[in-house]
Amino acid sequence: MESGYLVGTDPSILDDTHPSAKLETVDRVFDGRVAVVQRRDGYRFSLDSLLLARFVEVRGSARIVDLGAGNGVVALSLAVLHEGVEVVGVELQEAMVDRARRGVDLNGVGGRVRMVTADVRGLDKESASGSFDVAVCNPPYRPRRSGRVNPDAERLLARHEVEGGLADFLRTGASLLRYRGRMCLVYPAERAVELFSGMRGHGLEPRRVRFVHSFADAPATLVLAEGVKGARTGLTVAPPLVIYRGEDEYTDETAGLLKP
Repeated sequence: MESGYLVGTDPSILDDTHPSAKLETVDRVFDGRVAVVQRRDGYRFSLDSLLLARFVEVRGSARIVDLGAGNGVVALSLAVLHEGVEVVGVELQEAMVDRARRGVDLNGVGGRVRMVTADVRGLDKESASGSFDVAVCNPPYRPRRSGRVNPDAERLLARHEVEGGLADFLRTGASLLRYRGRMCLVYPAERAVELFSGMRGHGLEPRRVRFVHSFADAPATLVLAEGVKGARTGLTVAPPLVIYRGEDEYTDETAGLLKP
């Protein structure tokens, strides 16, 4: 699910004086409305992040925290698509934070988006606890010693549970949320049981779920889930989201989700 969602790549608006300029691209999504600075050969966001941004139900002037924000694609998308929100993006890797901050400038959302360098595992002890309406997260999903370990540090930390796993993100998200605040995540469908169990274990009752399928006749590959802090039981399972109708051809719904 990593092709076709980019509207275009525009290297001409990079700051040529920045030491990383020749190693980066500026990629545009949502019909060009959102610009994201990425490393050419490092970790690059995929369709998962855009689906997560669309899955979040934004209400009024919500305060949102993006845990493991990477290059800032989800934080920037939420700020551009919903003019009333305030977003704090938290990312461990300083180079990614630098790109995300330049993305904030490119998108003109400096008054509403703040990117900070911090370890998600320590944020549950901060004074910001209980101050956010929504937490969003596309957490590392590969167990530390599973599969081929990527030699690139950015990709390794973004995909493998090296510097924190699902439980760490859920614990911190629950701590930062106000009562009845909502946490939205995207995660591999094969680990859905672990996700739902972990959400409940941290006081986030699963209330809304949608499974994502590459094709209509294929098993689900992703799950989008929303948990509500302190809520009663009562789960809504939305109709499945099918990405492709044919080779590299999006379904009408997916194409619509990728528009502003």
